[in-house]
Amino acid sequence: MKVFKEEQRFTQTWLMVLMGFSLVVPLALIIREFLKEKSDFSLGEFLGLVGVLIVSIVPIFLFKLTTKINETGILYQFFPFHFKTKQITWQEIEKAYVRTYDPIGDYGGWGLKGGAFWNSKKGKAINVSGDIGIQLELKNGKKLLIGTQKKAAAESILNTYQLKINQND
Repeated sequence: MKVFKEEQRFTQTWLMVLMGFSLVVPLALIIREFLKEKSDFSLGEFLGLVGVLIVSIVPIFLFKLTTKINETGILYQFFPFHFKTKQITWQEIEKAYVRTYDPIGDYGGWGLKGGAFWNSKKGKAINVSGDIGIQLELKNGKKLLIGTQKKAAAESILNTYQLKINQND
């Protein structure tokens, strides 16, 4: 039994720089206001604002996309949006393949994207980084793209289970 497993997080350098900048600028303004001689900030208000700033950027580092492909189908979870693993069985899949896509143009960026708020013909996407994904076309007409950083391994496992998809026709 061949199994594909992948776990991804938002760890891109550009994202870290952006998050750092979005934290440093407001933090500098709050500190400057707090240190003024006639400041309206109490120590409690100052610490509260600093806490809110820090807590506002922490959740992005908790996001995790987990993908598993095995003999039963494709399992995925995008925490914190999915608390339980979701499964798509081979019987539900019309086509499954790895493809290159345009995250911004096709789905509006990275994360949990698509559906009614974007180009609904392309379906939904769950991605963390990059422009390679496992495209699923389901028998019910829906489409789901799951981002991957392991193109060769994903192609290999899909080729292994392609027979299961074809048997369901």
